[in-house]
Amino acid sequence: MNQRNRVVAPPAVGGSTAEAATPPDAVTFESVRENPRVRVYVRGADEALAEIGYTEHGERHVGLVAHIAFNTLRRLGFPERQAELAAIAGYLHDIGNAVNRDHHAQIGAVIAMQLLAQLSMADVEIAQVMGAIGNHHENDGDPVSPVAAAVILADKSDVHRTRVRNPDMIKFDIHDRVNYAVEKSFLNVDEAKKLITLELTIDTAISQVMEYFEIFMTRMVASRKAATYLGTSFGLTVNGNRLT
Repeated sequence: MNQRNRVVAPPAVGGSTAEAATPPDAVTFESVRENPRVRVYVRGADEALAEIGYTEHGERHVGLVAHIAFNTLRRLGFPERQAELAAIAGYLHDIGNAVNRDHHAQIGAVIAMQLLAQLSMADVEIAQVMGAIGNHHENDGDPVSPVAAAVILADKSDVHRTRVRNPDMIKFDIHDRVNYAVEKSFLNVDEAKKLITLELTIDTAISQVMEYFEIFMTRMVASRKAATYLGTSFGLTVNGNRLT
């Protein structure tokens, strides 16, 4: 079986005692978010992407990804510390864009390693965060851990009109048009049904549903792989209609 397509079962929920426990001196999500150097990289990444016409990738996006990644693992019963590492990875996942859009996931992982080492995070935790950041992009990433899977799902679920920087461009740019058409997006994690569903409300007067699939199919495939890794199925509903 092709190694990249191999589904790896996640570790048992709760993991070992060492994995489950939060060290008293652990680097917290709040300490990462409030770190001045981290904030410079988050802002710099968003400013760089604005210059080349990309949607918003700043505080709003990375904060939301952190929140969703944390909640995804907690709802599925993973330890709180593991969920917090997902939040940290989610917050840092796009900082590589401050250097270049191409290979930003891998660049960001190295920057994150340096930032977290300066905060005295344990190496074993830095490795988890690096792996999640380095694998979050749909074109060249895989869900290599529960932390990585949660970040993938959280990142791909953030489709919304508030990410569009210039609404006047929606007639000319399909990415802006599709994002602007999305009035509501919600990642619904149903532990009982072992089902993760991305629920979208789309204004079809702005963009048709087929346009969403045209540009986001690879993201949906990545989301399905991540959900499978976490022992769940992945679904998509648009305007109340289940499509996958």
